Amino acid sequence: MHLLYAIAAILSCAGTAFAEQGESSWIQDRLAGLDGLLGTTVDFLATILLFDFGTGVPLIVAVLLLGGIYYSFYLGWFSVRAFAHAIAVLRGVYDDPDDPGEISHFKALTSALSATIGLGNIAGVAVAIGTGGPGALVWMMITAIFGMSSKLASCTLAIMYRTIHPDGRVAGGPMYYLEKGLEARGFKALGRTLAVLFAMLCIGGALGGGNMFQSNQTVEALAAVSPVFKSYNWLFGLILAVLVGAVIIGGIRRIATVTSRLVPTMCVLYVVSALFIILSNIGEVPAMFALIFSEAFTGRAVEGGVLGIAIIGITRAAFSNEAGIGSAAIAHSAAKTEEAAREGIVAMVGPFIDTIVICTMTALVVLLTGVYQDPALQGKGAEMTATAFGSAIPGAEIVLAIVICLFAYSTMISWEYYGERAWEYLFGSGSLMIFRLLFVAFVFIGAVTQLGNVISFSDLMILSMAFPNIVGGIILSPLIKARLQEYWGRLQRGEMQRFK
Repeated sequence: MHLLYAIAAILSCAGTAFAEQGESSWIQDRLAGLDGLLGTTVDFLATILLFDFGTGVPLIVAVLLLGGIYYSFYLGWFSVRAFAHAIAVLRGVYDDPDDPGEISHFKALTSALSATIGLGNIAGVAVAIGTGGPGALVWMMITAIFGMSSKLASCTLAIMYRTIHPDGRVAGGPMYYLEKGLEARGFKALGRTLAVLFAMLCIGGALGGGNMFQSNQTVEALAAVSPVFKSYNWLFGLILAVLVGAVIIGGIRRIATVTSRLVPTMCVLYVVSALFIILSNIGEVPAMFALIFSEAFTGRAVEGGVLGIAIIGITRAAFSNEAGIGSAAIAHSAAKTEEAAREGIVAMVGPFIDTIVICTMTALVVLLTGVYQDPALQGKGAEMTATAFGSAIPGAEIVLAIVICLFAYSTMISWEYYGERAWEYLFGSGSLMIFRLLFVAFVFIGAVTQLGNVISFSDLMILSMAFPNIVGGIILSPLIKARLQEYWGRLQRGEMQRFK
């Protein structure tokens, strides 16, 4: 509670200052200066990460796709063969309450999903279709299928190399398996370097793309419903910051408890709205799928698919599930299990839900309503999706604004946990309060500022996390394969204990 009081006091002072001084405040001016300073850095990083070698496929997208393709074939398409077993695990059939860890398999998945299901599903899909046509959706599905193997690999490693403290608290994720795993294979210096690099990138991404961007876009979404939210963005920022602070105080257990309720709720709210539109036009759905697949390999579709999975505009469409980034491995490392392969199998369901289910529904709504053909909405992802919902359901813009708020909130609390674990890896657990206060402050800053370069910089840092994660993961892939094969063999022989 002391943290919550401190947060409330600090933000109350900040809110008063912003209310009195508005956009000319001292803090605002300094942040604007920071935004300008990072402009050159953003351009430099974008030049590297989005360089396409003349192929039209940005480097970072190629790394993510090639990593997923490698894992899929090397692991023998385990992501497909074990899918039914993953559902059984999520139902709690194999949950042993005495296993080490902090949260159940289901809560680990919802914690990870809460960080990935968001604006990429709502806006990124519309951007991809508006630019590349209906066929872009096929490229998103393909990316998700390969991404399932990337999640399987990284989250298996997360359990293999996690650290469980005497008080039961878990420390895990790419930082730990990169350092420990690569050291065990004789690459100690490389492992430590990749782990530190990943942790630094994760902290930057947590404060920006996983925080400021979310609070900023929440205000924008609410402002579309009523300009009052824009006028009093400082007050909304205060409320949002306190709500985030109230959850992160309790660590992964409280985060998991909130997300295990929030994620299903927001998914159901969004899916039900989308299903209403889809079922209302059910006769046209077969024609829409025919259109999607017929245009899947045209030049325009390829371009749109790549654009959808690149970090452009509102970011992340096809890899809105963040497969290959390594962030989800931090949440899954806290699962109550002794079976590393089992948690990897659970994690691979994430890209399926995030992209193949939710992104497909968004795409069908955009296509069935025809808004993707409106020239005035090209490149305007969130607005295009809102227009699509609003044209079919009067007042749906309000529902969509609420959904965006829920998505953004769940993303923030999960990314705080990711950033906190990375901070602990670099600076120790004694300084976690500093990061928590910093994170909550950035929630407020994101709501009241327009810092394009800061947000772009942090999003690029999130994408950069893929480099150390995939490089290290491929080196460790023989260990992953051996663990999966051993687990699958025992399962096939009926040696797994069932609890339901």
